[in-house]
Amino acid sequence: MKLLSSLAIVSTCFFVSPARAADGYKIAAADLGLPAEVSAEVGQLMAPQAFKVTSGTRTLCEIWLRKAVPVQADFAPSQTVLYPFDVGQVVGVIRYPRKTTDYRNQEIGAGVYTLRYGLQPVDGNHVGTSETRDFLLLSPAAEDKDPAKLEAEDLYKFSRDASETTHPAILPMQAVSPDADAAALPAMVHSEAGELWSVLVKGTTSTGEQDGQKEEKLVQFVVVGHAPE
Repeated sequence: MKLLSSLAIVSTCFFVSPARAADGYKIAAADLGLPAEVSAEVGQLMAPQAFKVTSGTRTLCEIWLRKAVPVQADFAPSQTVLYPFDVGQVVGVIRYPRKTTDYRNQEIGAGVYTLRYGLQPVDGNHVGTSETRDFLLLSPAAEDKDPAKLEAEDLYKFSRDASETTHPAILPMQAVSPDADAAALPAMVHSEAGELWSVLVKGTTSTGEQDGQKEEKLVQFVVVGHAPE
């Protein structure tokens, strides 16, 4: 858990609320085949096991993570950038069985989307919207077929197709508590501040070549809730 210990930073506004998690959203591993909208090239990178987020009998979303996400070997986290990924990198795939909304409260249609890593711009227009700059951007899987890393311009273009607005469709990533128990995952994390629900799942990263050193990595990102107005 070397990588985990170097990246796990306490988030001041996120904490697990067991009672609320029991009564609200739940997550569980699920054996699901990848949706047909996912290209063969993207699909071959995905781990076979999915995660299903539910509320009662309703499925909110299904998530597939990449088998091993290449990371920066010399990455050092900061207070605002927590994850060692490269901008434009494929991290996973998500399927929504019915329309939903993203962190900006933009409507996202039912369907299948790739999840690519991005950083919130430092331009004065996003102050106070998120504690970190780490985000996952949604892009329609039927359009985003090549798993190669995207340049920022193409990343934003694809993601605007998901939101059908002038702003990308986004899910903010969050800090993982150093007390998180990897053996108890997957789990939902609830924040009463903002009424946000995050998934906390265990993935894998790799450094070096394709078959380089692999390590476990805990990943947390919001799937329910919106940015402050």
